[in-house]
Amino acid sequence: MELSKEMQGALNDQIKEELASSYIYLSMAAYCESINLPGFAKWMQVQSQEELEHALKFYGYIHDRGGRVILQALEQPPAEFAGPKDVFEKTLAHEQFITGRIHMLYGMAVAEKDYASLGLLQWFVDEQVEEEKNAGEILEVLKMIGEKGQGLIMLDRQLAQRGG
Repeated sequence: MELSKEMQGALNDQIKEELASSYIYLSMAAYCESINLPGFAKWMQVQSQEELEHALKFYGYIHDRGGRVILQALEQPPAEFAGPKDVFEKTLAHEQFITGRIHMLYGMAVAEKDYASLGLLQWFVDEQVEEEKNAGEILEVLKMIGEKGQGLIMLDRQLAQRGG
């Protein structure tokens, strides 16, 4: 069974959102480098790479189902932030936005009785739980320790340990 035109279009839109996410996190990494937080920057670089992998997962799936990928233009991501807490507030808000999009796609697949897409999308539903949890936990630590001093340096070192 081929993808419906509607599902193909929605999945192409999601590729754009995943690529935009990668671009946003890479911009956040560059910002973190500019304020001498290399651990935060590494965490964001790994996050950027993950989002690229998500886009490629949708890309491959569309082709596997006999569809056509049409790439769309990306907007320039923000370059300036008010500090590490702002970065993670925006990260959490962005992940919540992506979760909403994944849920919309899942609902669309249910309505179309597109059981193959449900399998793919369930992986993304589970992934978004992890994404929101990770961003939220780091944000809570930042709220506790503040954005200056030894606590921030320790968190930076901890975030540098994230594997890629």
